[in-house]
Amino acid sequence: MPTASKTIREAYVEASSFLGKLGVAEAASCVELLLQHLLGCSRTELLFRFQEQFPAELESAWRQLVERKAAGEPVQYVIGEQDFYGLTFAVSPAVLIPRPETELLVEALLREGSRLFPQGAPLLADVGTGSGIIPVTVAHARPDWRVAASDISAAALEMARSNAQRHGVAARVEWLEGDLLEPYIERRIAPDILVSNPPYIPDGELPALMPEVRLFEPHTALFGGVEGLDLYRRMVAQLPLLPRIPTVVGFEVGIGQAEAVAAMLRAAADWEEIRFVPDLQGIDRHVIAIRPREQ
Repeated sequence: MPTASKTIREAYVEASSFLGKLGVAEAASCVELLLQHLLGCSRTELLFRFQEQFPAELESAWRQLVERKAAGEPVQYVIGEQDFYGLTFAVSPAVLIPRPETELLVEALLREGSRLFPQGAPLLADVGTGSGIIPVTVAHARPDWRVAASDISAAALEMARSNAQRHGVAARVEWLEGDLLEPYIERRIAPDILVSNPPYIPDGELPALMPEVRLFEPHTALFGGVEGLDLYRRMVAQLPLLPRIPTVVGFEVGIGQAEAVAAMLRAAADWEEIRFVPDLQGIDRHVIAIRPREQ
């Protein structure tokens, strides 16, 4: 366990070494984030402050942060934040930690929405919003769009609303509590763009997950049945119950699931195009289905 250090740099080196010996992945990066959080500064400011005396009054808080990380807790939960698409979002164990690959899904939907609705204000609906990264990012990037977000978890919706408030878009997002598409069906809401990043990890893969994920992230936001496809089946089956089928449907999927999800969509409706968006590792991570726009 780290002891009191003379300088901030010494605290950084000592904690990095301590966590590294415990097998913590990217220990040095984690320690940087913990120090930025503790000291309330940016990475650049932290580097400039490395030769400063470590504040004695923060030693106890620093030890607690490092101990939480040493116990395996994700650094995002320890500091309570994660950056996404240039914005900073509050996160907690009530919601899944935002992943960078989801930024590619948001980017694809922003591009398609602007292309398909150049003169209008499409309604984008995010199903299973979690911390609210998708609706908040879209509302922030496209002030003329209408945005809705739903989740079955009241705790997740509370955090999503807080993140929307943080970025000044809370009043522009309609918040709905309920299971999958049911809130939209019940209220006769017709999204133009439907997006979801549902739980998609097969149930049997639990033992193989990294401890940070397996022990700390909410299982209801991770697991999607035996094949990991249960939530997609249910949502696709619900599409015809909406007032109209959306012009664009965008799903994030797990490894090897893209074609199966595309087949579900093909069986449910006629689409002009269904394509895959690969992540930075070349894995087909998103399925985008597009219909001719109804006039």
